[in-house]
Amino acid sequence: MGKSTGFLEYERKDATSEAPLTRIKHFNEFKTPLSTQEQSRQGARCMECGVPFCQFGGFVGSMTSGCPLHNLVPETNDLVYTGNWEQAYRRLAKTHCFPEFTGRVCPALCEAACTCGLHDAPVATKENEKSIIERAFASGWVEACPPKIRTGKKVAVVGSGPSGLAAAMMLNRRGHSVTVFERSDKIGGLLRYGIPNMKLEKWVIDRRVALMEEEGVEFKIGVDVGKDIKATQLLKDYDRVILACGASNPRDISVPGRDAKNIYFAVDFLGAVTKALTEAKPGSVGDEDSRKTYMVPDKKDSLCNFVKGKNVLVIGGGDTGNDCVGTSVRLGAKSVVQLEMMPMPPKERAASNPWPEWPKVLKTDYGQEEAAAVYGKDPRVYQTTVSEFIKDEKGNVCKAKIVSLTPQKDEKTGRTAMVPVEGSEKLMDVQLVLIAAGFLGAQKYVADAFKTATDGRSNIAANDVDYKTSTDRVFAAGDARRGQSLVVWAIHEGREAARAVDESLMGYTNL
Repeated sequence: MGKSTGFLEYERKDATSEAPLTRIKHFNEFKTPLSTQEQSRQGARCMECGVPFCQFGGFVGSMTSGCPLHNLVPETNDLVYTGNWEQAYRRLAKTHCFPEFTGRVCPALCEAACTCGLHDAPVATKENEKSIIERAFASGWVEACPPKIRTGKKVAVVGSGPSGLAAAMMLNRRGHSVTVFERSDKIGGLLRYGIPNMKLEKWVIDRRVALMEEEGVEFKIGVDVGKDIKATQLLKDYDRVILACGASNPRDISVPGRDAKNIYFAVDFLGAVTKALTEAKPGSVGDEDSRKTYMVPDKKDSLCNFVKGKNVLVIGGGDTGNDCVGTSVRLGAKSVVQLEMMPMPPKERAASNPWPEWPKVLKTDYGQEEAAAVYGKDPRVYQTTVSEFIKDEKGNVCKAKIVSLTPQKDEKTGRTAMVPVEGSEKLMDVQLVLIAAGFLGAQKYVADAFKTATDGRSNIAANDVDYKTSTDRVFAAGDARRGQSLVVWAIHEGREAARAVDESLMGYTNL
């Protein structure tokens, strides 16, 4: 696959990013794709390694290795190298519903397991896949595929995130009639209101949804299942129900002063920003050239005033925390500090974290790059957490008491916990706090409505073989079942749940 000596002849290259001080002036995606010639060279770097861990998608020890969708990575890379773009798309579409999403937001599990990455930079598979799908859309190869025959079976999908959309696409193409219920005002779940525009512009979602509607999928927005419509009614009207409603129960910070004003969960903050930016009517669906340019709001705008000139504290060091940093920088924050409880990761793999495991190494993402460019230093502070919030006379948060942490091993359990360092408390001025500490599981009222059992992490209980819950004819997939995870895992779960539902309806499955 690829050119046999390509990994020796060509260096890895990624799409060019707009300079941090320029891109913070807008909320649009900021990467310029590689030329066709350069993209071909990136495909040529695929090294015919013999054992492609990139497409394994299983566990090595306790860590995932490779793509859970089992994309045929060496084949698509080879087709990019040889210029067979349409065949590359056809091959990619066999295993992947939405490369346009993962090509933008996936951390590239495939690249982390790339054999070329053992001693050199891995093959730019994520960039190759994004180029494949965008060329396919531009060339008209991505077409609506409505089923020729309907089975007469009806399936309700609760939630329109990547898992729900993947399940709906697969089951609809099988011939079942699928209705997707979404409680928000637009389709997409956290793709829409959890991932900022600069990572995923929303016309990308609209383009795919329009295709699915053309194929026959029905979308109902503004319907909160379990509240606006009873679970019993859904089970009466549909043969099967898939709960793909996400892990939307945010983890809170329980410290004195938590009731102060201007302390928000990250997902609420990011969703509010996206809604404010998309109030104006966008360009034509799927028309990249006519899409709206989402500029930083004017200083008189209420959204901008909400953040502008404030010292912002972001609690949480993951992707969502980074998104909060990048968003706050764009909205004119005076300063941004991002707290991370754990120690700073090493710059290179530790001996206990060998290839092809996911590399637990230091990564500086776009938001942190932007904060460093604006404020002169990396916003991250490691081994630190908040022990108390302090309010002013109006009840607004005005200071945070932070404390340093140190790892301490419990001799009885063998587990290591981060414990406060005595005498390390400090006060810092803050006027806005964003909690990005992850999610605990599906919201309780959904499980209660369908009377489904939950596991110890408050996820809807269902295994990864048949995806059945404890309630007859009800299945679960995505973050609602496995807990907070990646978009690529959500798509995998949606596809697998669709197989399970199809088999339960038809007695066999060809999905």
